[in-house]
Amino acid sequence: MCGILAVLCCSDDSQAKRVRVLELSRRLKHRGPDWSGLAQHGDCFLSHQRLAIIDPASGDQPLFNGDGSIIVTVNGEIYNHEELRKSLPSHKFRTGSDCDVIAHLYEEHGENFIDMLDGIFSFVLLDKRNNTFLAARDAIGVTPLYIGWGLDGSVWISSEMKGLNDDCEHFEAFPPGRWYNPPWFSETIPSVPYDPLVLRKAFEDAVIKRLMTDVPFGVLLSGGLDSSLVASVTARHLAGSKAAEQWGTQLHSFCVGLEGSPDLKAAKEVSEYLGTVHHEFHFTTYDVTSIRASTPMFLMSRKIKSLGVKMVISGEGSDEIFGGYLYFHKAPNKEEFHRETCRKIKALHQYDCLRANKATSAWGLEARVPFLDKEFINTAMSIDPEWKMIKPELRRMEKWVLRKAFDDEENPYLPKHILYRQKEQFSDGVGYSWIDGLKAHAAEHVTDRMMLNAKKIYPHNTPTTKEGYYYRMIFERFFPQNSARLTVPGGPSVACSTAAAMSWDAQWSSNPDPSGRAALGVHLSAYEAKKAAAPLAAGTGPEDIINNKKARMVEVAAAPAVAIST
Repeated sequence: MCGILAVLCCSDDSQAKRVRVLELSRRLKHRGPDWSGLAQHGDCFLSHQRLAIIDPASGDQPLFNGDGSIIVTVNGEIYNHEELRKSLPSHKFRTGSDCDVIAHLYEEHGENFIDMLDGIFSFVLLDKRNNTFLAARDAIGVTPLYIGWGLDGSVWISSEMKGLNDDCEHFEAFPPGRWYNPPWFSETIPSVPYDPLVLRKAFEDAVIKRLMTDVPFGVLLSGGLDSSLVASVTARHLAGSKAAEQWGTQLHSFCVGLEGSPDLKAAKEVSEYLGTVHHEFHFTTYDVTSIRASTPMFLMSRKIKSLGVKMVISGEGSDEIFGGYLYFHKAPNKEEFHRETCRKIKALHQYDCLRANKATSAWGLEARVPFLDKEFINTAMSIDPEWKMIKPELRRMEKWVLRKAFDDEENPYLPKHILYRQKEQFSDGVGYSWIDGLKAHAAEHVTDRMMLNAKKIYPHNTPTTKEGYYYRMIFERFFPQNSARLTVPGGPSVACSTAAAMSWDAQWSSNPDPSGRAALGVHLSAYEAKKAAAPLAAGTGPEDIINNKKARMVEVAAAPAVAIST
């Protein structure tokens, strides 16, 4: 991922302003350490920090159309850029960058070209012919983007808040996909019958198009269903790709966790099954879920980048699309199930997309997410949600439709017990003592008296736990502006639910924790204090579905310290 910063209509075209824009752009250099660029037209500035993935030699930004009248700074990947180039035979391209098509498409089609892009992107385009600009963000919001306004009438657009928070009177998250309006977006209940082969083909296509790279890459492999399917499909199709011609057919996989954690054990087994070169990283060690999951991902990304890898393929988005979080066990009917998946997908840009992008981009590593492919989402969200419902009596666990699509007896994608392993949230899977340790650490720094005054200190999104209070203190230290705190979503949640789904189970209101272990009566290692909750019916757990041992793989370890080892 790259970093972009645009300052538009600032009524100041001085050298001092140019220097200030460059200074702020350098705050995003972690996102793009390979090259820096700046284009100025009057009082408009477009800057770029590049992470070179496609055409590293000549694809530096900002980019221009043929006569230089259109300038664009882009953070993203356009997977269908070769087909789009062929549709513009009269245009002369300056680089081989996948993002080079954007200025030319705008010149040819105007602003209506955006839906033609198949990929992830945030960009700002400046048309020098009429001094207008266009900003856009991909359909789901995989790439982050913020917009702000200065007192001088200027408009600021940046990949991260740190690029504009000191110079804007007000700023907020730039909304994703304003041009995107598929049938599921209205939350109308779909009725297409489930076809496992159609779903499998759609996902394989989504993975294959993300093998587009001119640099070394790998896969994030936690050992859970989603990342294991990503790794399996990548390994199966790598040999015939252009990436294999440059970097060989040996796939590298990466996993992080506390020693003995569920993810490490499962990931190693999947790696051995697929024949990947596996790298295992141990650490002994304001939105609670994001911090719990992003810290291990942040540490792992640093190690991955140190090995020379610049791009990884990851499994974000599957749980939102298929209702994979354990609280979906309590969905009262298919209508509520479907509406909750719609709400979850629409909010991804505030949670998992933001976490995955910023945790990896902090070290100049790009994460690609095939489950959030537009075509795959449209296929998966058109399925009658009755098929997605969790029905133990029919031996259907969470994400059954996805598991069944890849349950191939003749040519298996994964070991059966991995394919039917119970959902484990990333922050849980790296080791249960990771979360337990975070809670203990927060309790040492946040007193009961501080919690009594929490509503007075933080009236907006008041933290309800000591862990949340501790994260909030850190956030406000770096981003004290009211605009910054308004960018963070709030509301009660259990096991990553939306606030609307809290009504599905009366127990949840007394235990609003985002961990999957808060799904009382569902998670195989639910919080000890709540063991009195009703267990799963006999014969309906994942171990019964596959006639194998339980998916739970580790006992809770001691609280972690803070050292990292490889």
